[in-house]
Amino acid sequence: MAPWLADKPTDKALIPLIIPHTLRQLGLTFLVSGVVAEPLPSFFANTAAYGDLVSGLLAILSLIVLRARWGFGLALVWLFNIVGTVDLLNALRQAEAVPYLGGTWYIPTFFVPILLVTHGLIFIRLFQELGHSLSSQKSQTAKV
Repeated sequence: MAPWLADKPTDKALIPLIIPHTLRQLGLTFLVSGVVAEPLPSFFANTAAYGDLVSGLLAILSLIVLRARWGFGLALVWLFNIVGTVDLLNALRQAEAVPYLGGTWYIPTFFVPILLVTHGLIFIRLFQELGHSLSSQKSQTAKV
């Protein structure tokens, strides 16, 4: 996917990378008794579920703003990507919850790796864009 995205403008390249994150409401299933084995540690369930909800909403907002080409689109993507990455890393460090995941076992097994890879690719693209912006500012300053 990365070679295909390399030829795209940043706003267009970010859209397919953000799309999987719009499904992060799946983390809310950690709050549903009967889906997870009891007792799922409440600190894990609450932080993972609501962190996923916030990340998913930021992903949806990011897509809307990127498609509308509003000026703060990349800033919103930065916010989404930082919040989403911190949420995933926070959930991953709580390994004691793994035996209690019950019917949600597929989330850390299949979904989280996809999310982590796309977060990494988004960060790479954002840093590249930041580098291009800084170098163009330097060249404009040198001309003055």
